[in-house]
Amino acid sequence: MPDHLLYHHCRLCPRDCGVDRLAGPAGYCGESASLRLAFAGLHRGEEPPLSGMGGSGTIFVSGCNLGCAMCQNWQVSSGGSAERLGRAVSADAFTAICLALQDKGAENINIVTGSHAIPAIAQGFSAAKAAGLRIPVLWNSSAYESPAALELLSGHVDIWLPDLKTLDNTLAARFFNAADYPQVAAQAIRWMIQHKPAAVPAGVIIRHLILPGCLESTRAVLRWFADNAAGQAQLSLMSQYTPIPRDGLSGQMPGRFLSEREYDTVLGWLEEFDIQDGFCQDYVTGSDWLPDFKRRNPFSSELSVTVWHFSD
Repeated sequence: MPDHLLYHHCRLCPRDCGVDRLAGPAGYCGESASLRLAFAGLHRGEEPPLSGMGGSGTIFVSGCNLGCAMCQNWQVSSGGSAERLGRAVSADAFTAICLALQDKGAENINIVTGSHAIPAIAQGFSAAKAAGLRIPVLWNSSAYESPAALELLSGHVDIWLPDLKTLDNTLAARFFNAADYPQVAAQAIRWMIQHKPAAVPAGVIIRHLILPGCLESTRAVLRWFADNAAGQAQLSLMSQYTPIPRDGLSGQMPGRFLSEREYDTVLGWLEEFDIQDGFCQDYVTGSDWLPDFKRRNPFSSELSVTVWHFSD
């Protein structure tokens, strides 16, 4: 089946909506078959080998197939399709953005939250590589993806950067609006580990954000990593959880920052499970780093350099 027809009766993600996105915005993600982007730029806030010296060439895709109550990119990912920031781009425009990032010194092309737009992104990468894209491609996702959809990215992605948000079905339903997230994400991450390019040492980096008051969820994730991914992937443990007041959602998420005691407890578990490969974010609180995609540079100038913005 031609890739664009995968949108006709869309079953790209585990939501299995079966809607016709060729006819316009539809389904849980609320997106059409068009690839919509919000921002592209050099980002220095990723893991050290991803940011490198030049910064990671991040491309933020509009829309999402999850519904995370604490999403820091909510202006781009959630709300009705008319409310989400971003605009549609052609394969030629996507190619131009990728090449512009490469010309500006990006270490890689980092696709952020593109799970619902895999066919269009795969087509864009084919065009970009034919036009001279040489730097590695990074797939930065929630891992709420099916192996069948990930197969469409085979040959395009060099580094997989999935989240493993939780293995607790109750928390998954409450915080991420997907009760089946644990099973789906674990399967997707196993697929990524099995299909990572042999030539890329850090081919899979699994991110986990510690949620205040939910340490047993984090402990289960660390145990899963030790049993299923140690020696085959790296762990990136994040402490930057920030309460984001949003109408109708504030009661669904932790209302405070991570405590230093909770942070130290989790560090102790890393030793208990003998997890040594990866990265651990310093203990941080505050919201100064939160992006605002209405600005041409959504991040601070120390973190990011804008190459393309949907308002251009």
